[in-house]
Formats: sequence, structure tokens, C-alpha cells
Amino acid sequence: MTKEENIQRLERLKQIVLSLPEKPGSYQYYDRDGVIIYVGKAKNLKARVSSYFHKEVDRFKTKVLVSKIWNISYTVVSTEEDALLLENALIKKYNPRYNVLLKDGKTYPSICVTNEEYPRIFKTRQINRKHGTYYGPYSHLGSMYTILELIHKLYKPRTCRLPLSRKSIKEGKFQTCLEYHIKNCMAPCVDRQSWDAYQQNIMMAREILKGNTRKLSQMVYDEMMRKAEEMKFEEAEELKRQYMMIEQFCAKSEVVSHTITDVDVFCIDDDDNRQNAFINYMHVTNGTINQSFTYEYKRKLEETDEDLLLSAIIEIRERFHSKAKEIIVPFPIDWQMDDATFFTPQRGDKHHLLELSLMNCKQYRIDRLKQADKLNPEQKYTRLMKELQDKLGLQKLPYRIELFDNSNISGSDAVAGMVVYKGMKKSKQDYRKYNIKTVEGPDDYASMQEVTFRRYRDGEDLPDLIICDGGIGQMHCVREVVEDQLHLNIPIAGLAKNDKHRTQELLFLKDNGAGEKETITIQLKPESELFKILTQMQDEVHRYAISFHRDKRSKHALQSELDNIPGIGPKTKEILLQKYKTVKNIRAACSGAPSDVTALIGPVKAKVLTDYFLENNRENVSRGT
Repeated sequence: MTKEENIQRLERLKQIVLSLPEKPGSYQYYDRDGVIIYVGKAKNLKARVSSYFHKEVDRFKTKVLVSKIWNISYTVVSTEEDALLLENALIKKYNPRYNVLLKDGKTYPSICVTNEEYPRIFKTRQINRKHGTYYGPYSHLGSMYTILELIHKLYKPRTCRLPLSRKSIKEGKFQTCLEYHIKNCMAPCVDRQSWDAYQQNIMMAREILKGNTRKLSQMVYDEMMRKAEEMKFEEAEELKRQYMMIEQFCAKSEVVSHTITDVDVFCIDDDDNRQNAFINYMHVTNGTINQSFTYEYKRKLEETDEDLLLSAIIEIRERFHSKAKEIIVPFPIDWQMDDATFFTPQRGDKHHLLELSLMNCKQYRIDRLKQADKLNPEQKYTRLMKELQDKLGLQKLPYRIELFDNSNISGSDAVAGMVVYKGMKKSKQDYRKYNIKTVEGPDDYASMQEVTFRRYRDGEDLPDLIICDGGIGQMHCVREVVEDQLHLNIPIAGLAKNDKHRTQELLFLKDNGAGEKETITIQLKPESELFKILTQMQDEVHRYAISFHRDKRSKHALQSELDNIPGIGPKTKEILLQKYKTVKNIRAACSGAPSDVTALIGPVKAKVLTDYFLENNRENVSRGT
């Protein structure tokens, strides 16, 4: 691989990383041949995977892994525990090469059940099939220790290395140890636990290690009920204890559900233009997801979701050699398959699987969109303008959008602001501020009409769309000015807010075909990009109008008595305040030290100032103040 190819590879991988979700899940690295070489887990997929590419990697083995990566895929899950279990299932299935190499040269531990006459159960990293049956490996040590703890609490297999046999026990060659006295062992070495009972416990422990915990749970429950009917209450109580422990373990350790044994799950999600479809496939075995992939399909002949999903099911099942007899789909499919049946759940665990599959579909679509937008930012804005055009039924692309908002306090210092977006981006050089001149009192409608009239009366640089920060009332006020008075044809929309002052809906004035305008409501999903950018526009025009109003109020607050004196301008005022600090001190200087004031601002202005304060004092005396 040349240096240029390596740079291109890393850039492509970094773009994939940038679009990863910040959610728990499992990620998979592929080599040049499409083989999974590493499976990992993460509480935050984006943060974890980016650490391989955006930080200096010190460990040699990790550098080797990064140099082999050609593609990245991932599966989103609901919880961190699910991420751990999913990683474990995928490692068992694919046995990736670098999952061993990156563990400091150690293999993942397994659990061994020995072939002895009285089998032992313990963890080990050394695999020798002659010595026993091995279950694992376990990538998450916590899960492995939880299983071992459950087995030892339930069935108390021996931990000693004594060469136990039925013959040697009968001959009395052994004696009890501390483990028996602290109730961690039932002493099969002195025949206090029979060989048959010991083998029964080992058989049940094997069921737990195989993952058949629900089958075992049902067996224990049935036995418990049988003992209770026989009035063997002490034995029934012990079985109840075992049953509760197994149920508690199942609740913590299963990714999906014990009721789902071998099923395929498919879900489909469309992009906004229905040109592409995203289909997620998950395979679930014994309540655990062991495969999850999302594929993108392009519609060529405007196929329906049902047609597209059915074609994908056939192709994907063949690709993964799936023999599952049940296929979970999001809607009924009017088609029969020889080797499987379709099922559309409405609730329960299987419905939860559909939701998880759909979540992966949507996340994949969002990630692909983010990746495309990062490579070509202008494409994103063009797509949003096209979407807005389609939603409103505009004749042309809304390249230039202007938004208006008023601001006042009980009608005082009334102002308005206009912000401009070109190509869905702020065009701050086109922003405008307006002081309301003809409106008395707090009248938002009249203020909006004054501002829009002043903006569009010259007919220059007309926008492709006007958006009012308000509801139906503001929209019709603007229409009266733009269409009735100025005879301009500019589309008008409004962004209405709810009682909590949050953007609720997009309104639009549309011709009803009879020459009249009617208000229609455009449905937008709050999580959609278009809704978010329209909300940003609304916040921007509100911020701009409020800032202008605040500045105007501040200027009025800073006015002093000197502003009312004819002949005393801003420069003179600044000189006086810099010297005397307050108007009270200036008045005292004019009466007590007029020569100082004259030397500071000159005789003419000093006389104007002195005469003003003298006249002002006479008026106060005549009023008795």
C-alpha cells in the first residue's frame, strides 16, 4: 500500500468515525478482504472508535490493527450491558484475529467442565479438549464471573483437586474440608452428596453455560411445584431459591428475550425523497443478537417498501445462509416462503426487536447523511432548500429567506429586526434594524406592516420567501402590505409557538384556487434537520430584534440632564462628565467656580450652562422645591 493510498484510507475511515452515533453498541473492523478482524464494545461508539484514529496510539499492536482496517460497521443497542453481551456473542461467532492480540498476549478465558467422575467447574485460559468441555471464550470477565458465581451458589460443585471416584469414596479415603463446613460444598468426597445428585447438578450447570437458562428455569419451577404438591416443603424451598437466582440472572444477562430462539428480523426506513431505502437485518439466537447489518438500496422503478423488503430478505438470508423459520417484519407481507413464515408483532419482546432494528436503520441513514454533508456541505443546504420548496409547494428554490420580528416594552422603544438567510446560511451584511415611527403603543400587527412596507416599497433584492415570527395574524398583516398595497408576489410563511414559547408548527399562505389565500399547517418532525434550521432562524431573528431593543433602551437610560441643554453637544458633555463626574458637581461648579468651567469649555458654552442652571434653580424655587 502506497503512502497516498494509506492517507486516503485513513481519511475515509475518519469520515466514517465522524458520523458514528454517541450511543452504546458494538463496533466491528474489517480488513481489505471484508473479514472481521476486531470486535469491540463502547458506551459511546463515536468517542471509543475515534480514539483509534484521532489520538496518538502508543501500543505497537494497536498500531498494527489500525493499519489493517479498511471498513467499520457497528450495531446500536439500548444499554451498556447489551453492548457487552453483543460483543461477546460476535466474538464467539467470528473469532476475530486481533481480539486476542490486543489483550496483552492473553486469550479470553473460558469455563471448563472436566471429564472427571466428579467433574469440576472453573475458569481457564488453557484449552485442552482431552481434559473436559469448554464454554466461551468470554470477552467480558464480569459476565463470566457472574455465571460462575451463579453455578457455585446453585449447585456447589467441588473446588478441590482430589482424585474422587465412587470406589475411593466408598473405601473412605477422604474427609470433609473447610469448604463443606462453610457450606460451599455438599461433601461428595464422603458421600454426603450422592453421585447421582452430583451429576444432576452438573447437568443443570451445563444448561446455564449453554445459555439455556430459561429452559432450566422452567425445569426448576416444575420440580418445585411437584415437591410442593408432595408436601416436601424444605426441598421445594431450596428449589424456589434456585429458581429466583436463575430468574434474577436472566433478567440481567439477556440482550433480547428468552422467548426468542432463532429468528431473523428485518426493518426498512426511507430517506426524505424516497429515492433510497435502508434495510436492517438482525439474527437472534437464544435471546442474543449475533448478527446485525444495515444495507442501502436505491429505488430504480419506484418499488414499494414491501417489494423492496421482500427482495432484500431473499438476498440477505442467502448471503448469511440463514435457516431461521420465523422472519419478523414491520408490516404484513402478502407472500409465502417454503422454509419460513412472516410475522408482524404488535407488542412484547419481538416488537421490541423491531424497534431496535428500526433504530439501527435510522441511525445508519443519519450517519450516511452526515458523512455526505461533511464531504459536500453545500449539498446539505441545497437538500434542505429543496425539501422546504417541496413542503410549501414553491415555484422556485427558496435561496433568499427573510425573517421579521418586533420588540418593545408596553410600546416604548418599539423596534423591529430583519435577518436574511442565503442558501440556508446567515447573510449578516443584509441584516436590517428598524425604529418604529408611525405606531403608537404596543401594536405588533401595525409595526409589522410598517416594517414590511419600508422594506419592500422599492422592490429591490426581493426574497424568495418571507417568514414571520408569529402565527396567522402576522402572516395576514404582511400579506396585506406585500400583495394588496405593493402588488408583489412573495410567498409568506409563519413560525408559530406554543404556550411554552417553543416552535410548534410551520404555517403557509396558499392560494386555494379561487383567488383567495388560506392558511395551511406544514407537518415537520421535531427531530428533522429542516425543523431544526427553521427553529435556528426563528431564534436568530428574535435575538437580533431583542439586542437592538436592548441597545436602544440602554442609550435612553444613559441620557442625562445635559442632553436637554441647547448648545451643549456630546463632546462638551463628555469633557464635563470626565472632569466633574456628575451633573450635581457641574451645577455646583457653575455657581461656585465659574472660572474653572470657563477654562474647561470656553466662555460661550460656560455662559449657556450657567444660565441654564440659574433658570432651572428659579423654576424650582417658584415651585417650592
